[in-house]
Amino acid sequence: MAQPLRPKVTRWPADRPAPDERKLRALLSGENVAPYAWGNPPGDRYAAHHHPYHKILYCLTGSIVFELPSLGEAVELRPGDRLDLPPHVEHAALVGPEGVVCLEAHRPR
Repeated sequence: MAQPLRPKVTRWPADRPAPDERKLRALLSGENVAPYAWGNPPGDRYAAHHHPYHKILYCLTGSIVFELPSLGEAVELRPGDRLDLPPHVEHAALVGPEGVVCLEAHRPR
């Protein structure tokens, strides 16, 4: 029996300055996905939900914690960090104390 796909976090190297939106848009465009930006003020919360597509998310500024209830885990994203979230993985999110701006794209199933 195949193991379910797990979310993958790719940390931006701490010894490098966080990338700007233009650079991350270029990286995502190179993966043949169309990114868009969104943001939220401090303390905003997204209730648990899931999507039928693969979600790719880069944190541009601030921070956000993604809770993964089915895995009993949580992961915080900071500038430059990337989250790859496979289809149908339940997740919730809490925006950090400085707010957050993210760049997101979707890959069809």
